[in-house]
Amino acid sequence: MKLKMTIILKRLIMNISINTTLFLILFIGIQNSSNKAKVNLLFVETVQLPISFIIGTSFISGSLLGGFIPFDLLKRNKSS
Repeated sequence: MKLKMTIILKRLIMNISINTTLFLILFIGIQNSSNKAKVNLLFVETVQLPISFIIGTSFISGSLLGGFIPFDLLKRNKSS
């Protein structure tokens, strides 16, 4: 049991650290971006953001959230 918790903790830390590194690289990469757009949310509209930032943050958030899926699937397979 303790070994499995250690593996899950390692995977969680690795997932967060990789995505944080990607996010920091994204900030460095968009310094000279001149193409900007607004994002329409349900009721509000954001300020103009670089398109590369919008695409990059959506990729990173999907990668971060997708990293949590196997944890849930492991728990479901054990209880069945």
